[in-house]
Amino acid sequence: MRRYLRALLLCMVFAVFSGFYFYSKLCYSDTLDGGVGTKRIFVPQRDPGARRGTVDKTGAQTHWYNRYIMRQQSHTDSTEPAMHLAVVACGSRLDETINYMLVSWRLWSPGLTRSNTFNYTLYSISFPSENAAEWKKLFKPCASQRLFLPLILKGVDSVVYVDSDIIFLQPVDKLWSFLSRFNSTQLAAMAPEHEEPRIAWYNRFARHPYYGRTGINSGVMLMNMTRMRNTFFKNDMTPVGLRWEELLMPLLQKYKLNITWGDQDLLNIIFHYNPEFMLEFPCQWNYRPDHCIYGSNCASAEEEGVYILHGNRGVFHDGKQPAFRAVYEAIQKYTFGTDPVSGLLDPLEEQLLKTTHTYCGKSHPLFTKRLVHSLANINNMAVEG
Repeated sequence: MRRYLRALLLCMVFAVFSGFYFYSKLCYSDTLDGGVGTKRIFVPQRDPGARRGTVDKTGAQTHWYNRYIMRQQSHTDSTEPAMHLAVVACGSRLDETINYMLVSWRLWSPGLTRSNTFNYTLYSISFPSENAAEWKKLFKPCASQRLFLPLILKGVDSVVYVDSDIIFLQPVDKLWSFLSRFNSTQLAAMAPEHEEPRIAWYNRFARHPYYGRTGINSGVMLMNMTRMRNTFFKNDMTPVGLRWEELLMPLLQKYKLNITWGDQDLLNIIFHYNPEFMLEFPCQWNYRPDHCIYGSNCASAEEEGVYILHGNRGVFHDGKQPAFRAVYEAIQKYTFGTDPVSGLLDPLEEQLLKTTHTYCGKSHPLFTKRLVHSLANINNMAVEG
């Protein structure tokens, strides 16, 4: 539908690593001045008397075009390494992304820069013009856009991609650090689709090749896009390797009648034939209802708690998994600048206790273990500061 042409790709939320945490209110811009462009936002420390939504804005918008793809021009002056976070959001998911996913990211983020700033860029959804309609109808209207991030963000080396229905319970720079664990061939990192093969989907139902024992889930993905652009990928269509931009459309044409989960299935096919390019990270970084719906089966979350909560299949909004919805609503109701223990953690634990009639509810201590740890870090930094 044409209304999706105006869907936005929210990309490139920049966070610069530092040795301290800022705890301040998340600021929203009242308008986007034309809807597409780069802005620099100053996030002031919370004034107890200030009202939500007041911000100071600096910087200018710049538009760069390369065929049908808009590219970012960085306004970051810092010489420190920047972390790149990307999320694809269509229609109403854009508001949800800004209001909840980025809220949770902001709460646990390290200092954004020494002047407490970050940059973001909004991109229009863009597919190769000759096949745009086919890519748009794949699984969900804009889900397959993530496949084209290496081609859209040509000046960016690496990025953390997340679906719009995730909530951070741990600073995302810990995920970013997996880049340093890549060997000379690895160019992407994802979590397995499932930990338990007996109840996994790919090994029981898939009609196409998939990665590993149980496949991979692309809801949280770390990508070295420089390597992805420069690598030749083995495949079952040609005797020679194909570059990323050469591979995607032939792969879709061959398997489109056999795939169920759209672009995630294509990624599984790609890394089935190129397993040396993949690094698996633990399921605690992409914790979904599958990890608790039939009993807890994510060992890393059992040990250390959930790092990223992924509310796929709409569980943040329906009543099927009330423990997941409780976390979403706790973030939704929390007022930035207030005490996060009494304003966020305590109400959340109270609501989670009401969900113990479900298997995921029985695992509710896993949902708050990292939250408690992250809040303790914030408090320690506040005392030291």
